[in-house]
Amino acid sequence: MKLTKATADIFLPSGGTFDDALQSVTHLGIGAHQDDLEFTTYHGILSCFEKPNAGFCGVTCTDGAGSPRAGDYARYTDEDMRAIRREEQRTAAQVGRFKAMFQLDFTSKEIKGAANPDVIADLTSIIAATRPKVIYTHNLADRHPTHVGVVKHVIHALRGLLPDYRPEAFYGCEGWRDLDWMPQAYTKVLDVSEREHLAASLSGTFDSQIAGGKRYDLAILGRRRANATMFASHGVDEMSSAQYAMDMLPLLDDPTLDLKAYVETLISDFRNEIFANL
Repeated sequence: MKLTKATADIFLPSGGTFDDALQSVTHLGIGAHQDDLEFTTYHGILSCFEKPNAGFCGVTCTDGAGSPRAGDYARYTDEDMRAIRREEQRTAAQVGRFKAMFQLDFTSKEIKGAANPDVIADLTSIIAATRPKVIYTHNLADRHPTHVGVVKHVIHALRGLLPDYRPEAFYGCEGWRDLDWMPQAYTKVLDVSEREHLAASLSGTFDSQIAGGKRYDLAILGRRRANATMFASHGVDEMSSAQYAMDMLPLLDDPTLDLKAYVETLISDFRNEIFANL
């Protein structure tokens, strides 16, 4: 497979041949930054971990050069950060036993804004080669512009591949905004109660972010536990840890459906739900 950037990285943590690795993929996670897969698409990693008939493949779209840094990492240059974040992502892929890990090495600027044909081409190639049953990425209401840029490119790629490559599920996961505001009709609740030690191990591989000033590890695990408890008000907890996701299959079922119009429907129903209670 030829990717746009000569500096892009393809890593096979589980070994074997490239074709065999991609053919064993059932769940595909596509994130903007190194650590987004582990923090936002963890349900896919967990669904495949030690499962003989399932395999997770990760895609990180940006190069990590613009990462915040403090403490021991305060003196690191952008190039230093690119190198260390790439290695951290490879380590996480080994811990999570991914079938394959792609790091596309685009800058955030190349992801944000108008559709970038190179990004779409790379994502199209990966989706076509893996034919995943389930795809996880960022959600359309995320607060981070690069996250929103990624999900828009993923939708472009999928719409270009329809109908032959339509996944069975297409999740927009929580990131830089919780999704507990969404009406439950649009909310997918992903049970991630098992193997909390795996979640902690995956989070801990990103030392440049955690020791560098952002306790994502504590924040994400806390959010998942809060989601599980606060989801239902009239019942005991059935999960100890949960991720919320936006159901984005309607955007594939109707490729003409405008992204803003779809989000507006969710917001409108949220507004109506609040006003009905009042």
